Amino acid sequence: MKLLKNLLKSPMFVIGASLFLLTLLIALVGPLFYKITMARVGAQYDAPTAKFILGMDDLGRDYVSLLLLGLRSSLFVGFLAGVIATTIGTLIGIYGGFRGGVVDDILNMVTNLFVVIPSFVVLILISASFSEGRSLTLIGVIIGMTTWTWSARAVRAQSAALKSKDHISLAKLNGDNTLRVLLIHILPYIFSYVFMVFILQVSSGILSEAAISMIGLGPMDTVSLGTILNQAKNTGALGDGIWWAFIPATVVITLIVFALYLINTSMEGVFNPRLRK
Repeated sequence: MKLLKNLLKSPMFVIGASLFLLTLLIALVGPLFYKITMARVGAQYDAPTAKFILGMDDLGRDYVSLLLLGLRSSLFVGFLAGVIATTIGTLIGIYGGFRGGVVDDILNMVTNLFVVIPSFVVLILISASFSEGRSLTLIGVIIGMTTWTWSARAVRAQSAALKSKDHISLAKLNGDNTLRVLLIHILPYIFSYVFMVFILQVSSGILSEAAISMIGLGPMDTVSLGTILNQAKNTGALGDGIWWAFIPATVVITLIVFALYLINTSMEGVFNPRLRK
């Protein structure tokens, strides 16, 4: 509660959390108040009107409906990728940092091997191999499985620094096994750090989905913010100055990532004693 009060004193956290909660609220509650339709309701790239405030896409579909669906899809991919990448990175990092020795060297070597290979290139190759059936879930899993490395390195450093603490030595003397030490005596101490890593992974997942969708390797079964931008690119909307085809989706992605950045930065300022000083 004390940390929460300190966070609420940070203008960056309040602004970031408010923006992100607003996007979540719009994604979850928006369809209850706005009738979403994927049917053709106008002509190609009709300009915004009082009834359709963001106009039509190249198929004559309502852009507000597309944005609401795209927002939900991109948030789903971001959270799924964030959970997978943070879980894998935390497990590898916390165990390797605590055990040290040969085990740590092997896990560190595996992590460095994945670091050397550009994750975005791997993401493109794996996505391209699925010529059919690229679902949101599959995209989220692929992103999570290719972006865990820096999480593992960051958590490993925190775990290695804690293993020499007195309460860890006392736990070992009391006969606690490795799993209990990791879960009870180390993870709670670095949970705030892991949560900040998760926030960055969610942000990375949303950006990665938008990036691969922009080049035509996004989900095939639904609309996302990235596929909206890809559609605008493929139909020449960018060159023709049809701003409603790409600016709203770009603004939404930017606001989400900016909000998560503000949350992470403000949390680091509260949880890091050196930054507090």
